[in-house]
Amino acid sequence: MDSNTPLQRAKQPRTALAGPYGHPFHPILVTIPIGTWVASLIFDLMGLGAADPTPFALGAQVLIAIGIIGALLAAIFGFIDFTGIASGTPAKRTALIHMSLNLGVVVLFAVNYFVRAASDHDEVNITGLVLTIIGLAALGVSGWLGGKLAYHYGVRVADEGTQAEGFRPAAGEGSRQR
Repeated sequence: MDSNTPLQRAKQPRTALAGPYGHPFHPILVTIPIGTWVASLIFDLMGLGAADPTPFALGAQVLIAIGIIGALLAAIFGFIDFTGIASGTPAKRTALIHMSLNLGVVVLFAVNYFVRAASDHDEVNITGLVLTIIGLAALGVSGWLGGKLAYHYGVRVADEGTQAEGFRPAAGEGSRQR
């Protein structure tokens, strides 16, 4: 395959800051907001059944803040990858929707944070809980689109020649079948 096609360019890091070829930083960093925001939902649910929901309500708020910081960091690296996708392609349109949804989710969780910060924390904030559920649903759709970018369109994924290296028999293995 020609190394200068739009597909091949989308597989290459735009800059060393984006992560090495075949191993971008963006998908590693998105685990921070995903994990913390899911954990905030779990804290809210635990707080609903707790005799003293205060530590769970405060914990959920802190987790949301950590997730916002992590999401902004992941967005920087995601934007670097976004700039490497050719305009006018289905991959660019998918990436634009993915990015827009993620930015909307960050705004939603920022609102969620401030709604919780304004409460007295002696009970689970139901408005915050609903915002978390809506945010996680939107994040799920966005994550599906991110998966489509990587696994369907091959954005920032190593080319098939590089991938084939992982399926060649190791030295001394011969052609033994498993």
